[in-house]
Amino acid sequence: MKKKDSKNKNLKFRNRVFRMISVGVVDEPINQMYDIISISALILNLGAAIMATFDDLQAKYGGIFQIIEVITVAFFAIDFILRVYTAKCHFPEKTEFGAIKKYIFSLDGIVDILSFLPYYLPFMFPSGAAAFKMFRVARILRLFRINAYYDSLNVITDVIKSKSQQLMSSVFIIIVLMIGSSLCMYSIEHDAQPEVFTNAFSGIWWSMSTLLTVGYGDIYPITAMGKFFGIIIAFLGVGIVAIPTGIISAGFVEQYTHLATVGSSTDTELNFIQVKIGDTDAWSGKSIRELKLPENIIIAALHRNNKTIIPKGNTQIQEGDQIVLGSEPLQKDKFINFKEMKLEYGHSWIGQRIDELDISRQTLIVMIRRGNKPIVPRGNLILAEGDIIFLYSETKAGIDL
Repeated sequence: MKKKDSKNKNLKFRNRVFRMISVGVVDEPINQMYDIISISALILNLGAAIMATFDDLQAKYGGIFQIIEVITVAFFAIDFILRVYTAKCHFPEKTEFGAIKKYIFSLDGIVDILSFLPYYLPFMFPSGAAAFKMFRVARILRLFRINAYYDSLNVITDVIKSKSQQLMSSVFIIIVLMIGSSLCMYSIEHDAQPEVFTNAFSGIWWSMSTLLTVGYGDIYPITAMGKFFGIIIAFLGVGIVAIPTGIISAGFVEQYTHLATVGSSTDTELNFIQVKIGDTDAWSGKSIRELKLPENIIIAALHRNNKTIIPKGNTQIQEGDQIVLGSEPLQKDKFINFKEMKLEYGHSWIGQRIDELDISRQTLIVMIRRGNKPIVPRGNLILAEGDIIFLYSETKAGIDL
């Protein structure tokens, strides 16, 4: 009994620590204070690092800069230890070791490690102190930590992720055009100025500066044919560089329009559900007519091999099919609603335990999706930013919960 009480106290304490270090959880003064200290430490550390590069300031205030560095780096190290300690709270579906491993090798974990480790490396390996100074440039990665405190900065990451395929295609076009133009310019200009266009890589430097409209001017064609070809490449460069610019601009417009539309949360009523048929399912190998579905349930569509099929009575269901089921309300005066709600930045539920939520008794949380994994809701589960919550509720006709 004592061991169980001790374990519960430890879990409760770890959850409190997790809420304290979680960004944006400001339900208690200590949580809000921790966010303020984290941002202040980051700004002070970077400010001291920049000021220390000025010789006159370093001569006068070098000692102060060193003290700021020691204190802030120690805070970053403690912050990393706390995040390792509460990794299980962030990834409740994983084991203790699995949660720690996932955090350490995540982008946030790597940034947190690089926030303090390069500072201590010279103390651990004095012989390599000069080499380790280069790694301390990684302190600039601490700027990524600010991204977690401001939701508007997260749009940058969202845009790059959503437009990654288009951006990769545009970059591929630029690389192909750059290589082709460099080889052509080398062939044209090598005989006229062999000391400038010495090899194909010299042409790549010229094509890069021309296509990307930088125009350093340190290498340029002098023959008539080379100048004519350079004009064509310059015109192409204006259009080619505009492609990724347009993609990113369109992505920003879409993201900000979405944020303005949905506000702090997104509610979508689910009228249909999609079911994937496995080899052990009873429906596999049967026709739709043989299923004998209730009258108020229909199979609206069937997805098979990236094709959508409008099902008929004799359509046979196969393994791997994805079936879209639709249903009508059972009663005219009562509706059963399933809603999907995403917890955006600033939502009041972020950082709350499920059993502490103030929701109607007619509304139940049936599932939570965190990342790509579903989580069975438990009373002690702490909701986090980005969670997608599926709500089940019963309402009377004409009344919305």
